[in-house]
Amino acid sequence: MAASPRETREAKRRIQQMEAKRELRRDQEKRRRRDNLIAGGAGAAAVILAVVLQMAVFSANPTEEEFAAAEAGLNSPSASTSAAATNAPNIPKPESAAGKVFTGALKLSRGSLGVQLDGTKAPQAAAVFKSLAGSGYYQGVSCHRLTIADNFGVLQCGSKTGNGQGDPAYTWGPLENTPADNKYPAGTIAVARTAGNAYGNGTQFFIVYKDTVIPADAAGGYTVVGKVTSGLDVVTKIAAAGLKKGENATDGAPAEPVTIDSFSLK
Repeated sequence: MAASPRETREAKRRIQQMEAKRELRRDQEKRRRRDNLIAGGAGAAAVILAVVLQMAVFSANPTEEEFAAAEAGLNSPSASTSAAATNAPNIPKPESAAGKVFTGALKLSRGSLGVQLDGTKAPQAAAVFKSLAGSGYYQGVSCHRLTIADNFGVLQCGSKTGNGQGDPAYTWGPLENTPADNKYPAGTIAVARTAGNAYGNGTQFFIVYKDTVIPADAAGGYTVVGKVTSGLDVVTKIAAAGLKKGENATDGAPAEPVTIDSFSLK
């Protein structure tokens, strides 16, 4: 017997209800997956932000404005990776260091380090630091920043102002010899730069006194220009003395002020 119009309408209504329930379940599942993704992303963003602010911004400890900029950058994939892809006119040419290895001494107020710069792997960086050292630029300049986190131990030096500010008239790139795995072994000498800028290198460098992981930012990693060949315990002792009172628990000025007496290379 054929169904009556009323039975047909009722059957259609039940089918529609079933489809509506299926659609609701699909939407709920999508929302659950999306919410899980957002929660995971938010946690990752928090970790990345902490890394950016503590590890990646090597030109200075972050100001409130830099904090806001870093936070915004996490949600801004179009952020520029290079302010200007050109070197300042007073930057020495990489050819002056290409294929050469320079050795010498970095004498700090707390002790002396033997150092080696590699012009084969990082010719532009080696040329810059050979030139700066030869001109006496570093004499009397402080090592203004020390980090003492479990997996992040560096002493940063080379800011003429002593507060981490760079010289906008002395900037250069590109990045060279950056670790593919973001690992910087103890004894590494690397170039500090402005975050997110492959041409934001300047006069500052950092000495890694214990194995350290520094995640790459939008521009990449940090140029490894050389290594400490002796005296790394000098930096280890500086770190053991801790940070200046009132500084961040793991990142700030050394408790005992550190200055560069001389930097010689040959």
